[in-house]
Amino acid sequence: MDYLQIANSAPMWIASGLAIGLVLFQAYIFAKKSYNTGKAIGLSDTQMKSALKGSMITSIGPSLVILTGLLSLLVTVGGPMAWMRLSFIGSVMFELMAVGFGAEAVGVNLGTDSMTQLAFANAVWTMILGSIGWIIFATLTADKMDRVQDRFLKGDKALLKIIPVAAMLGSFGSLVSGHLVALNKNTIAAITGGLIMAIVVPLAEKDKLKWLREWGLAIALFGGMIVAAIL
Repeated sequence: MDYLQIANSAPMWIASGLAIGLVLFQAYIFAKKSYNTGKAIGLSDTQMKSALKGSMITSIGPSLVILTGLLSLLVTVGGPMAWMRLSFIGSVMFELMAVGFGAEAVGVNLGTDSMTQLAFANAVWTMILGSIGWIIFATLTADKMDRVQDRFLKGDKALLKIIPVAAMLGSFGSLVSGHLVALNKNTIAAITGGLIMAIVVPLAEKDKLKWLREWGLAIALFGGMIVAAIL
């Protein structure tokens, strides 16, 4: 039997669907609790609808980027596994690396050799075991983060705003640094996206363009990709 018959079989769709169902259920619970908490602290319906709208628009750009990565993962591990993994993790780079490592462990090189049932099974195990560490760590430590936060801040609430911003800058800086030094189309896309954001953000703030602030990330993402593709 060809491995894709197994990868795209009904049991795989059912198993992946159950996992996706759990994610959707969690999203519903979080959204409901967030709405109730907003009401409890005095936020108006207009404020909450504005936050909801902004979040949905901001998610479009990254979601479409994930969709393009989904296509590349489809041809190696099939529809169900690609759908489930990218709904959970969302990192195409990690998943493709995991598939490559898993397949190479049994002597199959992606892109040159034909995928086998054993290589497919090994790739799936590599994807799962490669990401289970941070899931377990977060599960065991999430309820202790308040105490860690209090000890770290030592009463200085201003740090609570600075630390998340610094962490995000560090994370995204680490992700983009490799593309900047590669000196290829990825470098062009990264620089173009940064320049677009440098224009969009001050313009949105200056002219109070709420829609531009909401769509800024998507515009930068696709602007960088389009320029890199043309050049």
